[in-house]
Amino acid sequence: MASTKGAPKKKVKVLIADDQTLFREGIKDLLENERIIEVVGEAADGQEAVRLARKLKPDVILMDIKLPHLDGVAATRLIRKECPATNVLILSSYEDEAHVMESIQAGANGYLSKMLPAAELVNALKAFANDGVMIPQQVMGKLLQGLRQMATGDGSSPVALTKTEIRVLVFLGTGMSNKEIAAKMECSVKTIKNHLNAIFQKLEVSNRTEAVVKGIEMGLISPEDPN
Repeated sequence: MASTKGAPKKKVKVLIADDQTLFREGIKDLLENERIIEVVGEAADGQEAVRLARKLKPDVILMDIKLPHLDGVAATRLIRKECPATNVLILSSYEDEAHVMESIQAGANGYLSKMLPAAELVNALKAFANDGVMIPQQVMGKLLQGLRQMATGDGSSPVALTKTEIRVLVFLGTGMSNKEIAAKMECSVKTIKNHLNAIFQKLEVSNRTEAVVKGIEMGLISPEDPN
């Protein structure tokens, strides 16, 4: 048991969607050095990304926003609707709150800047393999800033989350992993996973990002919570 603790059960299947051949090849070379990651395909435009998502059923798509024929946001919206088990991680040169919000609203599970070091991308995929975490802390800050400007929470349609579940939801908003939340709450990672499952079911969402967004929209947590 101890020797496999924290290790992913299977490789993360990744599809790379970017119109720049050199960039795709560079990312592919980088990821193929990681034993837990398998690059299963490449797409040069948004339409091809959607087609390959249907065909290959990858775990994660690394999606650029600026793509020919069908932009990355529109492609993300289609993929998340047709292939809900596939996670989309936006990998873009745009770093403003507007693009982050638009991508998350389209169903993206995370957002990374192309300006970040390569190790950040690898770490994001490893975190996903272990904990299902797809949105880094610095990006969650931009997301919360966008939600702050929208001011959507009106307290309607309350959901009966427990105090503990709300606390977990607040920690989700900081981009913490399951292990980090467990340390904060002085409990096991398994307990945190159980809380997450309950939160997702009650909020009728399928991932962490959707849970945080919906929690703020419903007034369950505040976008002013420290991040």
